[in-house]
Amino acid sequence: MTADLKPPLEILLSAPRGFCAGVDRAIQIVELALKKFGAPVYVRHEIVHNRYVVDGLREKGAVFVEELSEIPDDGQPVVFSAHGVPKSVPEDARSRQMFFLDATCPLVSKVHKEAQIHFKREREIVLIGHAGHPEVIGTMGQLPEGAVSLVETVADAERFEPKDAQNLAYITQTTLSVDDTAAIVKVLTERFPAITAPHKEDICYATTNRQEAVKRIASLVDAMIVVGAPNSSNSQRLREVAEREGCPVSILIQRASDIDWSRLAGIRRVGVTAGASAPEILVEEVIDAFAARFDVRVELVKTAEETIAFNLPRELRLSAAE
Repeated sequence: MTADLKPPLEILLSAPRGFCAGVDRAIQIVELALKKFGAPVYVRHEIVHNRYVVDGLREKGAVFVEELSEIPDDGQPVVFSAHGVPKSVPEDARSRQMFFLDATCPLVSKVHKEAQIHFKREREIVLIGHAGHPEVIGTMGQLPEGAVSLVETVADAERFEPKDAQNLAYITQTTLSVDDTAAIVKVLTERFPAITAPHKEDICYATTNRQEAVKRIASLVDAMIVVGAPNSSNSQRLREVAEREGCPVSILIQRASDIDWSRLAGIRRVGVTAGASAPEILVEEVIDAFAARFDVRVELVKTAEETIAFNLPRELRLSAAE
């Protein structure tokens, strides 16, 4: 098919999109550990929620496990994922004299510290988040069982009954929908005016920026493609944000091969974004797939500039400089 016979298609490419500083740092930690210590480097849980990234690291010598008990005592490094881990995990690693590198995103670590401060001040803690998500498991696991109550929805917030409404604090998962979280916080603050809020917003800058970028274009396009994994919280939220903003078709895909072209019949304008753990090569793959079927014109829609970078663990900084 020649280009002039292809139907025209405008792609509004969302920016910021894709890797955030925490994901970039976590992947670097695994790659630098492989470079410095050689394979295998063990990684507890997916380092980030993206199959392409995980498979690429596996090919380089990373070995992914769910629990430390799966790792032999061979002296090789163990990396904890960007989502954070319960306090019991590094304690277990120390008891086995394992050498571990913590790739927890510093913005997740900030929430962990907040939880610990509230606990020391004997406040009851509400965590706004999704049950079963690794970040939520890690945050709740910073404190003794029962110290943190999980609230997932507005209905949960309306039902929640604290032991002492005057001695209450809330924290949040970093990858939530900004709007959904605001609705839950509104209920909690109306019901419990004395509740202590985070000093600085817990939802991370990257989650907020990517959602704002999607809001900018969702109502202007016939369909929104979100590149990301189904188990990626921030990617799922991007799809939901587009839907809520009135986008007729909002699809989360891992790769271009997942596109259901029957759902995109007759489109003239499509939005493309990517979750914080999706590499840019997968976005390019999606644009190429559209270019094979349409006469494509790409317009970048930029809503924020991201310049944040996080330090690597001390043990790897020299390797990074080489």
